[in-house]
Amino acid sequence: MSLILARNYFEQEINQPDVKIDLGKAALYIALEEEPDFEPEEYLNALDLMAYKVEKYLPETKYPLRVIQSINRYLYEDLEFKGNSWDYYDPRNSFLNEVIDRRTGIPITLSLVYLEIAKRINFSMVGIGMPGHFLIRPEFEDVGIYVDPFHQGEVLFPEDCQARLTQVYNQSVQMQPAFFAPVTPRHFLARLLTNLKAIYLNQRQASRALTVVERILLLFPDAAIERRDRGLLCYQLGHPEGARQDLEIYLTHFPNAEDAVVIRQLLDQIDSEF
Repeated sequence: MSLILARNYFEQEINQPDVKIDLGKAALYIALEEEPDFEPEEYLNALDLMAYKVEKYLPETKYPLRVIQSINRYLYEDLEFKGNSWDYYDPRNSFLNEVIDRRTGIPITLSLVYLEIAKRINFSMVGIGMPGHFLIRPEFEDVGIYVDPFHQGEVLFPEDCQARLTQVYNQSVQMQPAFFAPVTPRHFLARLLTNLKAIYLNQRQASRALTVVERILLLFPDAAIERRDRGLLCYQLGHPEGARQDLEIYLTHFPNAEDAVVIRQLLDQIDSEF
């Protein structure tokens, strides 16, 4: 499949109300632009099959903890899914097709697999985008429990979440109510893409990072920081006109930003070079 078609599929999926966005499809379209030689439908069918097999473990009464135990048994015992702690920044950990094939991933993509199975068995769950780590929880009022798909579906209480953040940051982190807020599908996808962007930037893959930023801007066209980064990447890749436009828009929104002087100097350099 062409990269243009993959981008079009992604754009079509996200250009609808949040409640109608299919996270599984959108994530596969993200992967498809990076790895164009697979069929998304095969992986949607794989998720359907996983959900079908989980159902044989479900109790008659679907108490949240029992449903979670059933999903955990299938994902982590039968299929042996695991968090990729040995090569955390491998880009494949961000691609849903690779996560399903390799049965390993990072917190947000393992959470996505879990959410997609839960959706298919009519057990409503939502993503919880804590800083530095991603969790999920049943979407029931006052349920008070969280699930960590990166750590074998471990069930956490709020005080456990505090300990998990301390572990992630290697220092005490003051918990805030916002840390436990559910994320929308649009923000879920933006976080997935932001992870991928950071990986490509660290690997100095500017062209790949640029395609990721472009998709974040499809989700949030007014994200000025992403527009700045697109401008910087365009300049690095030899596209001065695109760079100028994005950097000027960034300064319009943040004329007193900490990097405003540097950005203005870069714009002067673009003007002198081109």
